[in-house]
Amino acid sequence: MIKAVRGTRDILPPSSAVWNHVEAVTREVFRSFHYHEIRTPIFEETALFARGVGEETDIVSKEMYTWDDRDGSSITLRPENTASVIRAYIEHRLDQIPGLTKLYYIGPMFRRERPQKGRYRQFSQIGAECIGTEAPAVDAEVIELAMEILTRCGAQNPTLLLNSVGCKKCRPVFVEALRERLQSVKDTMCTDCQRRADTNPLRVLDCKVPEDQPIIDALPSILDYLDPECSAHFETVKSLLSARELKYEIRPRLVRGLDYYMRTTFEVTHGALGAQNSILGGGRYDGLAESLGSKVPAPGIGFSIGEDRLVMAIEEQTKAEDLAKLDVFLVPMGGAAVKHAALLARDLRRAGNVVEVSTDHKLKRAMETANKLKARYALILGDNEIEAGVYALKNMATGDQQNLTREQLPSALL
Repeated sequence: MIKAVRGTRDILPPSSAVWNHVEAVTREVFRSFHYHEIRTPIFEETALFARGVGEETDIVSKEMYTWDDRDGSSITLRPENTASVIRAYIEHRLDQIPGLTKLYYIGPMFRRERPQKGRYRQFSQIGAECIGTEAPAVDAEVIELAMEILTRCGAQNPTLLLNSVGCKKCRPVFVEALRERLQSVKDTMCTDCQRRADTNPLRVLDCKVPEDQPIIDALPSILDYLDPECSAHFETVKSLLSARELKYEIRPRLVRGLDYYMRTTFEVTHGALGAQNSILGGGRYDGLAESLGSKVPAPGIGFSIGEDRLVMAIEEQTKAEDLAKLDVFLVPMGGAAVKHAALLARDLRRAGNVVEVSTDHKLKRAMETANKLKARYALILGDNEIEAGVYALKNMATGDQQNLTREQLPSALL
């Protein structure tokens, strides 16, 4: 038997109803913040991610699905989407459009990681990018947007973690101090950190190996190395978040796993996910567009939500069946009733009800099916009911039954 490839999965009912709920709510929140959808290709030139994400990141050095195309070019399945969005921004000259460029996306990404709870090799991300300004007010609004999506989708009590990773002027000073401190301790750390200590010391702070955490906690704090401009930017972001009544925790080790971040970085965790509890991450990426060939500065900030992990968190708190509810199970009894039921079902669906029509014309078995499907109501149609213009509507939860005209049905189903 052929099965799904390791690290991929089928999303089946009723879980798919939670996915639909998350995406519908997300699209509505994005609309209210005046964001517009962008759909980028699933694969891109490998150089886009090598230059955009960073060659020394685990994503580029270990996790990408890359192959040589027939014309000799190197192609990669997208491991994240910010680089693709910025590529599209440059290619299509979106900087020419008045105002800020506010884009969102929903779609699959690909990384060859070790599969574990909530982490897959094909996974889905919900992301947003706001391009065109360095203003800290936009940082605060983007974080507010992210938290609003989580709250509206039903993720209860998420925790917002916040940091600043400085800029190209002040961060090199911190990185050098970090490199110097690591020389005396790197031999006691994991193999990856031993390599990163020399090639990219900032990545050491992103290490998830438990045994390395006490060493990392004793390393210098980047907040002590921010220049006056970055420090002022960070203070403004914090004050604007407080003005929005958004609670946050400062985490000086929070650097994220991508090289393009600068200044504001943030992450959201959720208790329902266990040890690997990150559900969302983001930050500012001023300078990314220029590194990808833009002649025009395009400062921006964005985030991505791990949709698989968000759905998992919601399923811990909400029954998927409640989102896949069946309003009316129509039970036609007889040939004329079958034809009549089709038209009645059409009208009820157009009124916003979820309707299924029974194909079993034995009343007892049809009612058993309605019960198993957890239908709210069963609507029984026989030739006599059709002739009289009155239908028998049974509440499946209480067992109460009432006779209603067609005109009375809509209000009874509310």
